[in-house]
Amino acid sequence: MIVYPNVKLNLGLRVLGKRGDGYHELQTVFVPYFGFSDTLEIVPASSFEVEISGPEYGGWEPSEDLTARAWRLLRADFGIGPVHISLEKNSPVGAGLGGGSADGAFTLAVLNDMFSLGLSLDKLADYASCLGSDCPFFIYNFPMYATGRGEILEPVSLPLDDWRFEVEVPRGVHVSTKEAYASLTPSGAAGADLKTTLSSTPVEKWKDVIVNDFEASVFAKHPEIPALKQEMYSRGAVFASMSGSGSAVFGIFAAQKQK
Repeated sequence: MIVYPNVKLNLGLRVLGKRGDGYHELQTVFVPYFGFSDTLEIVPASSFEVEISGPEYGGWEPSEDLTARAWRLLRADFGIGPVHISLEKNSPVGAGLGGGSADGAFTLAVLNDMFSLGLSLDKLADYASCLGSDCPFFIYNFPMYATGRGEILEPVSLPLDDWRFEVEVPRGVHVSTKEAYASLTPSGAAGADLKTTLSSTPVEKWKDVIVNDFEASVFAKHPEIPALKQEMYSRGAVFASMSGSGSAVFGIFAAQKQK
């Protein structure tokens, strides 16, 4: 079975503070973006193996990839058989787009179908939360308001029908999650929640009220990222932001009307 894991964008990202379990409490809205995707093929095999290739493969150990961890999760609970996983990495790594999380979540969904496990989307999302904070989003793959550490999800309706996204990543700039959190100053819990702000504010005014708390610290270390954000505005974006903990930047532009 072959699938094409897409990436996500964060519309706003507020980090409210550190929790007792070591994670940070946050608010964000995830939206799927299909301009980047990996290629994931999973087939039954006599022994378990993961092979990774592609222009964005950075040489990490395949057996520690989230696709492998996803198989081990379901193997432990359901005794599923061995598979061969072939992953072509095309989506940017270290860009705040969640490509690795998507690979893990899509693997769970494929294995659920392949072995007829009958798991609901909500149950798959529970398993995905064991892989990473933003993995559950990719089980649903439509706009979601996320709280907790990112795994508590609620569908959200956004006024985006008349708008389109453009996404770019500064060449050679990668930001690890660890690096982004190291210099972060949490915003605290003051003010309206992000879902209310996004839903009640016209897209043209998001620039004035929607923030990504990671931008201040990441921009200071990687000036290419704020330069790209400003370029988006120069090209006519009504809203531009870094996605997640960086380094990708997206802009929201008026959709071209069909004649």
